Amino acid sequence: MIEKIKLHIEQGLSLLKNKKLLLATSGGLDSMVMLYLFEQLGYEIAIAHCNFQLRGLESFGDQSFIQEYAQEHQLSIFITQFDTTAFAKDYKLSTQVAARELRYNWFYELLETENYDYILTAHHADDNLETFLINLSRGTGLDGLTGIPEQNDKIIRPLLSISRAEILAFAKEKNIVWREDSSNASDKYLRNKIRHDLVPLLKELNPQFMDAFQKTQTYLQESAAMVEDASIMVYNQVVTQEEDLMYIDLKQLLRLPNYQSYLYQWLKEFGFTAWDDIYELVHTVSGKQIFSSHFRLLKDREQLIVSPIALESKEDYYEIEKETTDVNVPLKLSFCKVADISNPSNTTIFVDEDLLQFPLVIQKWNEGAIFQPFGMNGKSKKVSKLFKDEKLSLVAKENIWILWSGETIVWVIGLRQDERFKVSATTKNILKIQLL
Repeated sequence: MIEKIKLHIEQGLSLLKNKKLLLATSGGLDSMVMLYLFEQLGYEIAIAHCNFQLRGLESFGDQSFIQEYAQEHQLSIFITQFDTTAFAKDYKLSTQVAARELRYNWFYELLETENYDYILTAHHADDNLETFLINLSRGTGLDGLTGIPEQNDKIIRPLLSISRAEILAFAKEKNIVWREDSSNASDKYLRNKIRHDLVPLLKELNPQFMDAFQKTQTYLQESAAMVEDASIMVYNQVVTQEEDLMYIDLKQLLRLPNYQSYLYQWLKEFGFTAWDDIYELVHTVSGKQIFSSHFRLLKDREQLIVSPIALESKEDYYEIEKETTDVNVPLKLSFCKVADISNPSNTTIFVDEDLLQFPLVIQKWNEGAIFQPFGMNGKSKKVSKLFKDEKLSLVAKENIWILWSGETIVWVIGLRQDERFKVSATTKNILKIQLL
């Protein structure tokens, strides 16, 4: 197996060469074999061990076992203990998900603080099969069937092509000592039921089942790569991005024969899960929205807009004193006195300073706000009507602020100045206000 792993690294994981590696080591069979292999191959390695405190004294027995191994083999070791049960309860997660969150967050902290290059985990071919079957049983797309990736950013899984049976045989041959995890014997978890009941049956029906499965995984991964390539090509024709907003042109989208598949491919990374509702959103009325934990998908006329969910501002009222020259919150504005007007625009206005009532106030717009748009000879207009004329999306409206002087609008910032504060022939002091 040493030569097999060595060849695999040379052909597919050459990025590990001459790198500092952290090996996630539980003390179980798989991780101890991985540790042995990379010791034999001469890599610069250290051990990272998580004590999740889920099995009482057994968990601390694992920790002691790993500590003794590291001391005997003169290896650097990093150990942490988690109150996994409390974390799962606080964040309303399953125990398995909580442990995974804690583990990988800690791994990335170690990489940064201890200057290691990659984390190696001991996932193997049987783990991949179990993950495939779990996803299949729950219903999944192509991504869920391609299994555990060999590389995910800084996480590398070098044993994915090796079966549990091979690992066990190698451990016995080399007299590698490991700790048994008592929870692996319980059928409380779905993964264990699949491992103990379903997988042996599949292998009994076809002794070459693992080889066949790994070939299937290769085909699925190739198909997934092709889908990704096609998705990117179409994306450039249908989607535009402006800063942190993503716009999907529905006219272009609906010309695609399988538009739902493209939507799934583009939106899955945003955490959306209500796919039937998303596909229906394409045909529903403007203004409908769907939320993930951190993003919103909005139907706005002939487009879908993906935007981050805005964090509630602690303040929605900001005062500006007379001598202020710069404002950074909630917008970046500059104030300066000038001798005359030059290049006015929606983002640069000139007002009669003597007509202003200080302190000025910046606030979010409200539905009933009325102003007199510059150039309309004193005619009043609702701010909401201005938004409609400008064809602003709901997302854009939510980001509009208004500059007030007392009870009067000075500027719908970035859109239109109010007529009542314009510079006239009798103006003595001109104030230039610019949105930066």
